Amino acid sequence: MNDVSGTLIKLLIVHQAGNAAQGGVLILSEKEQNLFQEYWQEILVNFFLKPFNEVEQYRLDTEQNLLYTIAREVFADKSQFLTASKQAAEHFHLKSSSVFAKSGELYFVYFEQVAFEGGFTDAIGIFYTTTKESYLKINAQPGGINFSIEEGIDLKKPEKGVMLLRKDQNEGFLAFIHESTASKHGDADFWKKTFLKAQPITNSYHHTNEALGLCKLFISNELQDQFDTNKTDQIDMLQRSMNYFKTHDQFQLEEFNKEVLHHPELIDCFNEYKQQYEVAKQVQINDEFDINPAAIQKQQRLFKSILKLDKNFHVYVHGRRDLIEKGYDETTGKQYYKLYFDEEK
Repeated sequence: MNDVSGTLIKLLIVHQAGNAAQGGVLILSEKEQNLFQEYWQEILVNFFLKPFNEVEQYRLDTEQNLLYTIAREVFADKSQFLTASKQAAEHFHLKSSSVFAKSGELYFVYFEQVAFEGGFTDAIGIFYTTTKESYLKINAQPGGINFSIEEGIDLKKPEKGVMLLRKDQNEGFLAFIHESTASKHGDADFWKKTFLKAQPITNSYHHTNEALGLCKLFISNELQDQFDTNKTDQIDMLQRSMNYFKTHDQFQLEEFNKEVLHHPELIDCFNEYKQQYEVAKQVQINDEFDINPAAIQKQQRLFKSILKLDKNFHVYVHGRRDLIEKGYDETTGKQYYKLYFDEEK
């Protein structure tokens, strides 16, 4: 989030939960943490809230969803905070049944003065950490320096997080969700779909993000299988796809097909893949939508234009597919790339 300087943690409690099926232990705290010191407020507010992307928005399902019920109760009466936090921890503990699940710390937080869209609101946050880091602790004492090695949580960001703003309650609240890539391993749908029962709000960010994800998968997987393309052809099409989104304010499927894909067979294959993608991921990508710059920025790092040649060379390709030529040398029995350029820098 952009501005968390005025946000306050009103209530905070930590439980241990997770991995019930593998024998993980559920430990429920009986009282909230004391965070009156300004130092703790600043450190923990940044730890919890900085990872969230405000333009990537979700709503909770309102039917048979314990997290939605808990949030309504706490917003209506903060005296229910302790009971609600225990219910959330028990729910998380029982739901995290995957063999990849780990036992960790579940933080239940009530925030005040959260800045959003020119105003302020309250919010409920739930966060989860499992990974511990080793730290060297230095103790200066008369006559020398002592040190010890201790384990703790890295305060860069939690592995999983959700913040429910006190907005649009009847529609499932306005929610922001964070999840590190590493924490998704083996159970990518658990946090959003199983525990939170959250669905993305289908705005311009959602459509742009999903459309770019569709293009990346199609070009990296389907294109090579169906049309026997090489790596440089894939890089060229990745660049053309990204350039389309960067140079247009609105996505139009028919226009994209003509400018990026060109060939009728390729267009038909892409449209069929789009339908399969939407069914598999349970999303809908409109044929026309406004392009969101924040989604482009998020996806751009995944559109890698790199030729990785054995362990010896990485060739970064920024354009001009026509200046790269691939061949095979019979004398050495090796493939090669020939690059044409005007100036060496």
